[in-house]
Amino acid sequence: MNISSPYLSLPLKGLLLLTVILFVSGCQYGDSLDNILEASEIRVISRNGPTTYYKDKAGPTGFEYALAKLFAKELGVDLKMRTAHNLEDILLSLQRNNFAIAAAGLTATESRKNDFIFSRPYFDINAQVIYRAGTKRPYAVTDLQNKRIMVLANSNHIETLQKLKTEHPDIYWTSEPGKEVFDLMEMVATEAIDYTIVDSNEFVAQRSFFPKLRVGFSLQDDQHLVWVLKKSADNSRLQQRINIFFENIEADGTLDRLKEQHFGHAGNVNQVGSHTFTRNMERKLPRYKALIQRVATEYQLDWELLAAISYQESHWNPRATSPTGVRGMMMLTQATAGELNIENRLDVTESLRGGARYFKNLRRRLPEDIEEPDRTWLALASYNIGLGHLEDARVITERRGGDPDLWLDVKENLPLLRRSKWYKTVKYGYARGNEAVTYVQNIRHYYNILKWQDIAKNRPLPPITVDEFVPTTLQNTLSVM
Repeated sequence: MNISSPYLSLPLKGLLLLTVILFVSGCQYGDSLDNILEASEIRVISRNGPTTYYKDKAGPTGFEYALAKLFAKELGVDLKMRTAHNLEDILLSLQRNNFAIAAAGLTATESRKNDFIFSRPYFDINAQVIYRAGTKRPYAVTDLQNKRIMVLANSNHIETLQKLKTEHPDIYWTSEPGKEVFDLMEMVATEAIDYTIVDSNEFVAQRSFFPKLRVGFSLQDDQHLVWVLKKSADNSRLQQRINIFFENIEADGTLDRLKEQHFGHAGNVNQVGSHTFTRNMERKLPRYKALIQRVATEYQLDWELLAAISYQESHWNPRATSPTGVRGMMMLTQATAGELNIENRLDVTESLRGGARYFKNLRRRLPEDIEEPDRTWLALASYNIGLGHLEDARVITERRGGDPDLWLDVKENLPLLRRSKWYKTVKYGYARGNEAVTYVQNIRHYYNILKWQDIAKNRPLPPITVDEFVPTTLQNTLSVM
C-alpha cells in the first residue's frame, strides 16, 4: 500500500509512519558494543575542565580523557570525545545524540537511575562545603542557613540540598547553567557568594588557583564517580565490558597511577606557599616570562615547566644566594656551573640556559624504559638530590616490591634515604629524600597552575540562549508560533 495515498486516513498514515520509525531506530541501535566495534570508534561526551577533558598545546588531556583513551585502546577503536557546557547538556546529548558514554565526573544519583544505567564506581569522592579564609567557617549544616550559596546546575548537590531543606527550611541556594566549578570557586574567593559545594576531586584539582579557599566540612561522604549509559539502547554488554575494564585497571595499579598523575601534584599543597606563588605570578613573572619562553623553546621544554623549576629554586630572583653557595635564578652550584661553562651564575639568561641544559641531561640519562610523565618527575628529583641518590631510591623501591620507573612508587621510598636501616644498604648513602619529594610536588603544583591558567581564561562560553538577546515582546511572539 502506498503510504502517500489520498485515500489513506491521517491516523493510519501516522501509525504506519511511527511503525517505520521504530523499526529503523531498532535496526540502528541494536547492541551498543557491536555497533562500536563495527564503526571502529566510540563516541564519548564529557565536559571541559581540569578533572575531565581539556586541550593544551600537547593535545587532549584530563583524567576522564585518559580513562576513555585507555578503554578505546582496549576495544581496538578510535576515541571521539566531545564536550557539552553543563551537566544537563551532557545528559541530554547522551540521550538524544549518538554518544555511547558520558564520562564527565558524574555520580550515581537516584534521579538519574530513571533514565540511565551506570558503570561500576572508579573514584570515591566527598561533597565539600567551600568557604573563604577570613570569613566564618561553616562546621555543620546549620551554618548554611540564610547564607548565599550557589551550586553547579543539575548537579547531585542540588538533590542533597533539597533533602536537607526539609529539616532546615532556611537553607537557600541558586544555580546558573553557565557556571562551572571554577566560576563558583572564584565567586567564593571574591565574596560574591558565601559558600559553594564542590566535589573533593574538583577542589584538589582547582584549589591552587584560589589559595584563600578552604574546606568547611564534608556535606556528603562516600559518593562514587561512574560512567553513564542510556537505558534506551541495548547497553548490557557495553556496561559489562566497562566494568571489567575498571576492575582490571584497578587491580594492576593503572587507575592509581592515573589518579596520581592528574591529582597527586596537589595532595599536600601548602596554602601559604600557593598564595605567595599566585602573587609572584602576577608581580614577578611578567618581567621574566618572555625570556623563560625563549630559553624553553631553545631547549625544547614547556616554558611552564622551566618557569615552575626556576620559581621553586629562587622565587624568580636572579640574584638569589643560599648559605651553601648555590646561586642565581636556577640556583646552580659552582661545580655544575663549571661543567656547563657558565661564567656568571647571576646572569639570568645564563642561569636559565644552564638549568635547562642540566635538567635535560638528567632526564636523558635516566633508563630508556621510563616513560613520561614519570621521566620528568624523576629527573626533577635528581635535579634536587642527585642522580646517584635517585638511583638508590629506585633500588629500594624495587626491593620493596614497587616499580622503580614510576614516580608514584619512588616518591614513597625516597624518604627512606634518611634512615640508616636503608641508606647503609645502598651505594650513595644518606640523603634528605623527603625534601626531594616536596621539591617535585611543589614544581608539579606550580606547573599545573601555569598550564591551566590560560586554558581556564579561554574556556569556550556556553551558547547564548534566546532570552539573552531577543526582546521580551518578540520572545512572547515566538512562544506562540
